[in-house]
Amino acid sequence: MSYAVASALQASVFARLQGDAALGALVGGDIYDALPTGTLPPIYVALGPETAKDAGDKSGAGAWHRFVVSVVTSKSGFQTAKDAAAAVSDALHGADLALTRGHLVGLWFERAKAKRESRGLRCIDLTFRARVEDDGAQ
Repeated sequence: MSYAVASALQASVFARLQGDAALGALVGGDIYDALPTGTLPPIYVALGPETAKDAGDKSGAGAWHRFVVSVVTSKSGFQTAKDAAAAVSDALHGADLALTRGHLVGLWFERAKAKRESRGLRCIDLTFRARVEDDGAQ
């Protein structure tokens, strides 16, 4: 197994979301790897938890990564959150992301869960599955 590509994958996903015009039109620059302190905007996107599983074989090291991207809003109803979640999905599903280490074999949307949270927030957690290979592993 190689977890060495995890940082490169996260950086590329984050850059892809920040550079997506459709998502930017909905949430502006409010796309976070780590939430800022203070008052949060009425809608934002945040990178969330990740799990990785070995996918290496005799040809080299690799891994399956499952990661969550959350859309969170204090706006009433789910429509705004669903529009932003669709933009996240469009930006990532099937994307051909360049990584600074290793390479991305594929990136797929896996599932989403929309929920009401305390304090009147609405959240949509989108789970993606990525297959990476570590070209730098020996």
